[in-house]
Amino acid sequence: MKKIKYFYNTHTLRYEKLVTPLRVHLLKLFGFLASSLVTAFIIVSVAYRYFPSASEKMLRQQNDDLKQNYKLLSEEVKDLQIQMQGLEQRDNEVYRSIFESTPIPDSARLKEMQKSKEVQLVRTMSGDALVNSLGEQVSKLKLRLAYQERSYNEIGGMVKNKEKLLAAIPAIQPVSNKNLTRIASGFGVRIDPVYKVAKRHEGLDFAAPIGTPIYATADGRVADIVYSSGGYGNHVIVDHGYGYETLYGHMSRMKARRGQYVKRGEVIGYVGSTGKSTGPHCHYEVHRGGKAVDPVYYFYNDLSPEQFDRMLKLAAAGNQSLD
Repeated sequence: MKKIKYFYNTHTLRYEKLVTPLRVHLLKLFGFLASSLVTAFIIVSVAYRYFPSASEKMLRQQNDDLKQNYKLLSEEVKDLQIQMQGLEQRDNEVYRSIFESTPIPDSARLKEMQKSKEVQLVRTMSGDALVNSLGEQVSKLKLRLAYQERSYNEIGGMVKNKEKLLAAIPAIQPVSNKNLTRIASGFGVRIDPVYKVAKRHEGLDFAAPIGTPIYATADGRVADIVYSSGGYGNHVIVDHGYGYETLYGHMSRMKARRGQYVKRGEVIGYVGSTGKSTGPHCHYEVHRGGKAVDPVYYFYNDLSPEQFDRMLKLAAAGNQSLD
């Protein structure tokens, strides 16, 4: 039974029935609902904080697994990068200091620009994407490592054949020149004896009497023998391997045969004045990797330091060539 409330009205001097306005009822209802919602929110927050649901437990476990995988992959990437740096450093040092061979092209290794792009990409990744990206990096590093290992194994093979390499490098003068009096013209721009204009002279001219022996300056195979009335005249080309090739021009007679294997110091022909020549001499060229290089820097086997210094000065003189 609903309790009826009364109040004393001082104006009418009697008790009257208390009637609650609708507005008051609505305010009470709103207050009750608001307090209920706040209480419910607090209870739910506490429950989620200290009593996670099954799905939340699963997500937390997955997150922990991702963190563990990320840590393992990061360590593996770090170890692989250290191995790669060591291999690349040894590779370059061997190429540069021993074999003077062409190093591995940059396309076979990661470029700095690509690395920076990968770093920026990783910073914007989610956990799953980050782990997948690290996995791909590990795969790429393993491929680079395998490629570098193969390259280094090739270097190891070169080391085993070091004696052959040293024997294949041109290291003596093509004619006997103990007194260093036979250098007639050096490498570089010289005056052409016929046209009297400055032209590139890609070898050294050794003036000597006709019939003076010409020697192979390194071990190799006779790649070509050319009989000609112009240019280098009768000349021999020897392929020494490892990117080295030598040319001996203006011979009066050739002793070597095409395809013959010759040793350093072996006579391959004799000085003459065939082709475009203004006097008996041996025009001598050294080619490395298909390009002509100054032969004077390859006479280290039969010259003392003092003789080499004198040879450099003689070869640098800007005189007229003999061909």
